[in-house]
Amino acid sequence: MTQLSALDGLGVIAADYDILFCDVWGVIHNGRESWSEACEALTRFNAGGGHVVLISNSPRPASDVLAQLDALGVPRSAWRGFVTSGDATRAELTRRAPGPAWLIGPERDAPLYAGTGVIPTDDTDTAHFISVTGPNDDEVDTPEDYRDRLAPAAARGLELICANPDRVVQRGDRMIYCAGALADLYESLGGLVVMAGKPFARIYDLALADAGRLAGGPVDRSRILCIGDGVVTDVLGANGQGLDCLFVASGIHGDLARGADGRVDVARAEALLAAEGAHARYAMLDLVW
Repeated sequence: MTQLSALDGLGVIAADYDILFCDVWGVIHNGRESWSEACEALTRFNAGGGHVVLISNSPRPASDVLAQLDALGVPRSAWRGFVTSGDATRAELTRRAPGPAWLIGPERDAPLYAGTGVIPTDDTDTAHFISVTGPNDDEVDTPEDYRDRLAPAAARGLELICANPDRVVQRGDRMIYCAGALADLYESLGGLVVMAGKPFARIYDLALADAGRLAGGPVDRSRILCIGDGVVTDVLGANGQGLDCLFVASGIHGDLARGADGRVDVARAEALLAAEGAHARYAMLDLVW
């Protein structure tokens, strides 16, 4: 296992890689605003002949998330490919159509189901499976608000399809619950959970296909670098694929890995990774060039 190294900027190692699989929420924006230095770093990597593929655990198809990135000021020059957990999850939904399915999540996630053939139902007694994109109202709901309805479904043996494996994300200055937190609760109740987003293989299959399209042929996996702030999603996902990883140690972890000098503290970053059985080749607090 390679020892973790602190980086001052992506430019130090950019020549070692042809492809970046870069996380979105927590690396280039926080749901309220984008970070110009991160966007510039990705733009410069593309300008130097590389290819950035954004790889997000958003539960919506990538085509539906583009407007959000545009609204947040993420320049199109910062990426060349884009895959989401929603893209990877649609195959799982289509396989189980027509269901019916008990859908949990806000109305904005409805594009996930378009064309899958899944029939929605609010009747948990007749549902054939559950699909979760997040809490119905992520501004106020917690996983515990769903315990009483999920417990009987788990007892019936219903599968829960989780379209976003993230447990929490930072929205502005707040942490909000995601679908992964409801999936954790369902598993604790004895229910079966199926996921296709990070850290699971299906989303990386899509990202690799996109990278091959951009590169015009098969991609040397030793020339791919994964970038992300989520240990159990981004870092463990990279580890499972045997890909190098740059751990962005602020994001959902705040100042836990910040040293007295304002740079990443390697020992603290390693502790965050080790707590989940993960490892990374590089770490920095925020993505910069």
